[in-house]
Amino acid sequence: MSDIRAYLVTTVVVFAVVSLIHLVRAINGWSFTIGPYDLPMAVSWIGFVVTAGLAAWSFILMRQA
Repeated sequence: MSDIRAYLVTTVVVFAVVSLIHLVRAINGWSFTIGPYDLPMAVSWIGFVVTAGLAAWSFILMRQA
C-alpha cells in the first residue's frame, strides 16, 4: 500500500467516524456544552454534512490512487 493510499484510508475512517458522531448527536438531541456555551443542534447538522462530504471526497480520491 502506498503512503498516499494509507493516508487516504485513515482520512476516510476519521472523517466518517466524526460524521457519524455528529449525526447521532443531532438525531438523539444530545446537548453539548463548552464552558458557558451550549452548542445548538445546527452545529452538528453542519458538522455532519461537512465531515460526510470530506469522507466521500477522500473515498473518491482513495479509489483513484
